[in-house]
Amino acid sequence: MWFKNLRVYQLSSPLSLELPALEQALAEFSFTPCSGQQQSSQGFTFPFESAQSYCYQNQHYLFFAVKRQDKILPAAVVQEEMQPRLAALEAEKARALSRKEKDSVKEDVTFELLPRAFSKSQVVLACFDQSKQRILINTSSSSRAEDVLALLRKAIGSLPALPWLDPYHLGSCLQQWLQAEQLPHSFQLGNEVELKAPDEEGAKVRFSNHLLTTEEVLSHLEDKQVTRLELQQEEGLSLKICDDGSLKSIRYHDSISGKNDELGWEDADVRLAADTLLMASTLTAMLDQIAQVVSSKQG
Repeated sequence: MWFKNLRVYQLSSPLSLELPALEQALAEFSFTPCSGQQQSSQGFTFPFESAQSYCYQNQHYLFFAVKRQDKILPAAVVQEEMQPRLAALEAEKARALSRKEKDSVKEDVTFELLPRAFSKSQVVLACFDQSKQRILINTSSSSRAEDVLALLRKAIGSLPALPWLDPYHLGSCLQQWLQAEQLPHSFQLGNEVELKAPDEEGAKVRFSNHLLTTEEVLSHLEDKQVTRLELQQEEGLSLKICDDGSLKSIRYHDSISGKNDELGWEDADVRLAADTLLMASTLTAMLDQIAQVVSSKQG
């Protein structure tokens, strides 16, 4: 349940659907497994099995989840099945096959093999913060996040969502933060940073488990830009913020993750409510602290 990675989007106009309407909209696009020849399938699923609903509300936070299933069909298997057919066709036609003919054989083979292929499923959990009009998606993949937004947009009809931070101003902040300047409130530097020269094939350097305030590290700011930087809170969160605004490797101090342990799990609904609210409010506070510094660059 605890989000470990984040892609965050800000809505440019309020989403004001009531919970019953939103529940119905998500249910209409619920997940169904891949059919025989279907290569992939995705749809909404219950974010928490115990809740048995497509949209779980906890105060002003709405949790939902998208499940995606893909058929696993290794290229080597397709090639092995294709080779005898290609050889037979070339012998029949007494010439080499064109790319179009080879592609046609490949499509036929793929179509025949799909019903026997294994399936791999993945569930991506997301949270809509009604108060901040933000969507938080628990993934490090931009394509997975866009899939979630696309399906949500399809279900509710409109979703004016943009990345939560301006990349230009974030890039400027990352440069300053590495120099321990104007860090977000309550944060300090961690022990990991990645930098890259601005040209397309520019040099890259990464420091891990390293004191970032040393001249060895800071000298790279002369010709490189920070692309990933670890930030930490004392007895709070630890995370890596990237120059595209994504947050990765989020870790929660024991004082946070264990805060509700005294509730136990005898009443699963009570524990779920306590943990989801704790996580969401913790992430919201962190996002606010970072956004406040980045947005100040626009002033």
